[in-house]
Amino acid sequence: MFRMPGFADLLLSVPAVLWAITFHEFCHGYMAYRLGDPTAERAGRLTLNPLHHLDPIGALMLLVFRFGWAKPVPVDPRYFKNPRRDMLLVSIAGVSGNFLTAFVFGMLARFFPYVFLANAALRQFVVLMILINLGLAVFNLIPIPPLDGSKLLYPLLPSSMLEKYFWLERYGFFVLMILVALGVVQAIMGPIVMFFFRLLLF
Repeated sequence: MFRMPGFADLLLSVPAVLWAITFHEFCHGYMAYRLGDPTAERAGRLTLNPLHHLDPIGALMLLVFRFGWAKPVPVDPRYFKNPRRDMLLVSIAGVSGNFLTAFVFGMLARFFPYVFLANAALRQFVVLMILINLGLAVFNLIPIPPLDGSKLLYPLLPSSMLEKYFWLERYGFFVLMILVALGVVQAIMGPIVMFFFRLLLF
């Protein structure tokens, strides 16, 4: 899934990438809003307009390599009644949106196969929608700051370790890029994404 896509795949990937990153960030913002934090709404990020969520480098990575990131939605945990729990819910919301998208398209392909078999471009678009959304979800579950997976650990860590984990956030992006360059991220993600892909379609 990490090979360089052809031109046709790149074209079909654009709407899939835009939806994946937009819905991911919208779900973060909407969950935060439901939990009492108006920050995303005030910043104009509670929208399905992809231009409000686009990170050019992250979108390019997602387009070409099937994993990447968007511009993070601002969240202020001071608005939350239970900051640890609510940050966990906000983090889960983004990846849940991507898994939900992959599930919906997987079910469409399962229950209406004749529609997709009749059109090669439509069939490939559905495959890309599933793969790209799964890729974004799984990538964000890696427990390295600033990815969502790191925030899933917040409720589980004692206060002393949590302070050190916050310190790691300053260097998390560089650690992540080194792991990507070494192929570690791809080696971990590939089997997981393909497991969910086969589970949905077969």
